[in-house]
Amino acid sequence: MSLAPPYLRKGDTIAIVAAARKISKAELKPTVTILKRWGLNIELGPNIFKEHNQFSGTDEERAQDLQWAIDHKEAKAILIARGGYGILRIIDGIDFTEFIKNPKWLVGYSDVTILHCHIQSLNICSLHATMPINFLKHEKATLSIKKLLFNQRQDYKFEPHELNRDGFAEAEVVGGNLSLLYALSGSPSELDYRNKILFIEDLDEFLYHVDRMMLQLKRSRKLEQLAGLMVGGLSDMKDNSISFGKTAEEIIMEAVGDYNYPVCFNFPAGHIDENMAFYLGRRARLQVKRGKVQFNYI
Repeated sequence: MSLAPPYLRKGDTIAIVAAARKISKAELKPTVTILKRWGLNIELGPNIFKEHNQFSGTDEERAQDLQWAIDHKEAKAILIARGGYGILRIIDGIDFTEFIKNPKWLVGYSDVTILHCHIQSLNICSLHATMPINFLKHEKATLSIKKLLFNQRQDYKFEPHELNRDGFAEAEVVGGNLSLLYALSGSPSELDYRNKILFIEDLDEFLYHVDRMMLQLKRSRKLEQLAGLMVGGLSDMKDNSISFGKTAEEIIMEAVGDYNYPVCFNFPAGHIDENMAFYLGRRARLQVKRGKVQFNYI
């Protein structure tokens, strides 16, 4: 079972860094205001507003900021300012020695899947959640970060889906963005899928690519080892001029059709406005039954 870092209290410090796409002071200002209202102290990475093409600085500058946050003696959590692309370029240069000694909450989604998976390989929990660039998009999603960082209860309610498969699972929750789970295959940051509840979501992918990614997970025997599957937002999926013939949901269900564990769609997380925070690396119960889904942490 993974270790949960210390939960936050008022007066604690959090670090914010931009490890992927660039962000401006104006874009980050509302987040700083909200976090201060929560009673937190904020420290920004020294290079957070740098620019290098689409990135928030060079690979070296972004790695320096991420290492600074990981090694920070006082910070209790690290917020990644925004996603995009870039963490895969720097992950191999990051030293997690101090992080293991002094774990802190890593918060984000999308490109942050790289860090979530790597941290889970160290048996430390993290927080899949919306990021500072989107704090004003959905108040409930933003407040869910506060609840979980401060160790408060968070309920998850979502509509059942016609493709849901009944069943019960009790296991650690792992996962993130499907494209990045696919990209991590065979790498030191690859997830251990055995007896886990897997969460997946994705954005702006061609349907045939979703099929290819799911088949890779199946052929590498990862899907057969799961305890359960939760599917979040599948946003802005694309098709070719000649239709693929299946929805993203149907593609996923076909890939797991040979197995018996519970499957649910519409989990409220991913590239959607209501991107609710949830723990990765922590044990949870998932029950899918008669059109009803129950998900809660143990």
